Amino acid sequence: MRLINILSIIIILFSCKKEDVSQNSLPDFLSNGTVVLCEGLFQQNNSSLSWIDNNSMSVNNNLFVQKSGRNLGDTGNDIKKYGSKIYIVVNFSSTIEVVDAKTFSPIKQILMQNSGLSKQPRNIEFFEGNAYVTCFDGFVDVIDTSSLSVIQRIPVGLNPEDLSISGDKLYVSNSGGLSLPSMDSTISIIDLNTNTEIKKLTVGLNPGRCVTDSEGDVYVISRGDYSNISSCLVKVNSNTNIVDSVFNLDITGISKMNDMFLITYYDYVSGYSSLSVFDTFLDEVTNNLSIDLSNITTLYGVAYNSFTNTIFISDAMNFVNSGYVYEYTSNGSLISSYNVGLNPSKFHFYE
Repeated sequence: MRLINILSIIIILFSCKKEDVSQNSLPDFLSNGTVVLCEGLFQQNNSSLSWIDNNSMSVNNNLFVQKSGRNLGDTGNDIKKYGSKIYIVVNFSSTIEVVDAKTFSPIKQILMQNSGLSKQPRNIEFFEGNAYVTCFDGFVDVIDTSSLSVIQRIPVGLNPEDLSISGDKLYVSNSGGLSLPSMDSTISIIDLNTNTEIKKLTVGLNPGRCVTDSEGDVYVISRGDYSNISSCLVKVNSNTNIVDSVFNLDITGISKMNDMFLITYYDYVSGYSSLSVFDTFLDEVTNNLSIDLSNITTLYGVAYNSFTNTIFISDAMNFVNSGYVYEYTSNGSLISSYNVGLNPSKFHFYE
């Protein structure tokens, strides 16, 4: 969801600074809390991880540094757990940091380069012992999670962004984001039994986030061109691999909440933001959340914590100062707010 062009302009106009946030000690074993992936600013090498401790309601914004003794890198893009490990995708540094899920101690840094050139990894998913990573150079890399090495590259479309699994198929959004205004408009469908692309399906200009619902269908955000062509949400039938429905929604983000989706929208011009619930059984937006977004400056990320039945919303503020995370009950009541790192976007929850 990071907009490189917007952030590049901001870097030029503003000097980067962070608020001075006091740090708290980290437990030897992480539990009952939340890791927040903070992207940092593009080409500033200041990505970070914040730890929100539910027991003490405290925040430590140096999780990765304190556990590894070094910086995370440039533009953290995704974080997910598989087995006993957590994988952190760092886009511009072209690395994947693998850490122990309990202690957060570093296990390996996977360098994502091809003949010395950056692959620019974006997002990650897992299937039967393999990690699948979208790379902006037009491939999905397959990583063996035992050896932690790349074992295959699957060619897809232009600048693949997000990916989601349904059954034994992988759905990859080909954004073409580096080819503005001639962006891609397809998703690649990959057979995970053979690791080969079996179909390219047109879903609309500049596809980004994609999520699989509880019945196995895949929803893709077509982001348009940010001006004349509006965003929409596209439903792909995973049995037939064809477009089932197109929903004309103002949408920039989507996240699962049990059998529903949390739908977010932020207008970078007007500053308007919204949050609603999309019912995947009825295929329609419902407005049964009463979360007040008036205190959110830049709505940047949303996630549902199934362990605590709460909703987390991240605020990137003005992109150059430290961000905030707001925690709400599922009914929309504010529980607490946390001052975290720069441009918080993704979450990993600990029970």
